[in-house]
Amino acid sequence: MKNIHVVDANVILRYLLADHPDHHQRARVFFEGVIRGDTRAFIPEGVLVECVYVLLKVYGVPRAEVADRLLGVLGYRGVANEDRAVLLAALRLFAKKPVDIVDALVVATAEARGWQTFSFDRDISKLVR
Repeated sequence: MKNIHVVDANVILRYLLADHPDHHQRARVFFEGVIRGDTRAFIPEGVLVECVYVLLKVYGVPRAEVADRLLGVLGYRGVANEDRAVLLAALRLFAKKPVDIVDALVVATAEARGWQTFSFDRDISKLVR
């Protein structure tokens, strides 16, 4: 579909942080369309990871708030990700446990597909049920 916008992390960050007036306004107008479903948006997994990292490490936003804000964005009607359920599950795991978002994505992906995980990372074992 040609009417889907692939959204970069800087747009999501300006929208959530409102730290650049012009960019925030443009991002807000864009996401108002996404909220209504008039505008379709695809948020790549890497963009989500970058947003988590920047909000957490650069801006010092608490983990639960990072997850909550990004869960909100992913919940907008116009988000066109086929993997949305995996991204949402990963953010929920990230909010509950002190693990990084990539580990949460590995576990959420495996669980969604009925697969197993293979990792040497101890944080993965905190998430595997």
